[in-house]
Amino acid sequence: MTEPITFTYLNHHDIQALAMTAGEILAAVEDGLRAQGNGETVIEPRVHLVPESSAHGHFNVLRGYIRPLQLAGVKVVPDFYHNYQKGLPSELAVLNLLDAQTGVMRAFLDASEITDMRTGAITALGAKYLARKDSRVLCNIGARGSSYWNVRLLDTLFAFDEIRVHSRRAESREAFGARLSEDLGKPVRVVDNWRDCVEGADIVVEASRLQAPEPLLKTAWIKPSACVIPYGTMSAVELSLTDIMDKMVVDDWGQCGPGRPFGALREHVDAGKLSAENLHAELCQIVVGAKPGRERDEETILFWHRGLSISDMALGHAMLEKAQRLGIGQTLTFR
Repeated sequence: MTEPITFTYLNHHDIQALAMTAGEILAAVEDGLRAQGNGETVIEPRVHLVPESSAHGHFNVLRGYIRPLQLAGVKVVPDFYHNYQKGLPSELAVLNLLDAQTGVMRAFLDASEITDMRTGAITALGAKYLARKDSRVLCNIGARGSSYWNVRLLDTLFAFDEIRVHSRRAESREAFGARLSEDLGKPVRVVDNWRDCVEGADIVVEASRLQAPEPLLKTAWIKPSACVIPYGTMSAVELSLTDIMDKMVVDDWGQCGPGRPFGALREHVDAGKLSAENLHAELCQIVVGAKPGRERDEETILFWHRGLSISDMALGHAMLEKAQRLGIGQTLTFR
């Protein structure tokens, strides 16, 4: 008689009970980048399932493999902008981790917070390698879950003197600022317009939730020497943004390059303003030392990330190991 096949299930409450620290999140995601930089991963560009029209929302499907972990993974994350009107998060993701040698399911996780955490970690790690070490002022546009982790993880690395936040709806930005201020133990400045948030900031993170592309972030507002990190699904930047950059870095050119839908720099790629020829590096190449990051304080640097399946997987694996140590989660029978 064959042994039953079981897997670990971590639901939303389990993920919260893990209380992942900033250090644990950053370490897991950086390990994933290191594996990518060493050629030990397979990253399939995300695909999009649009059931009706993009105005209603769509599903992102991310797939990957990490050789050091011997794991393959598939994450499905919906992006439904109007969910707040129904009292629902815009993103309710699931992550399936599979044994890369047998295909057997290892774990099934609520990946909504994983998505937020790993996105914030990629933002923070991009700034770690590309922003000035003495960056003191942070701007974050947007108030969704990933924005919280942007600010929290960035402040872990930089201990900012000033944090500015803005989002379209007054109620969301005020609540966002209050939550951050309480959790970080420091004032967070809530501003009611893009310009006051962006101008003079050392690190500018654009994580807006637009229904259609609209150039709300003006290139003229960017401080020379800033690190600019846009990653909204719909572009909020001007076409001229790439013209002022000394270096342009992405997380994965396969997902950012020509022929892919959506993304903050999609128009720039289509217009040839960002290409394989003028791309400085993928972040993973900088992490493993194959390409330099910031080399001079005066450099103005752009980092565009679209989100990596391997980041979800690396963080999911770290959560799975911690859950096993703490006895959190359920063991379910597959067959």
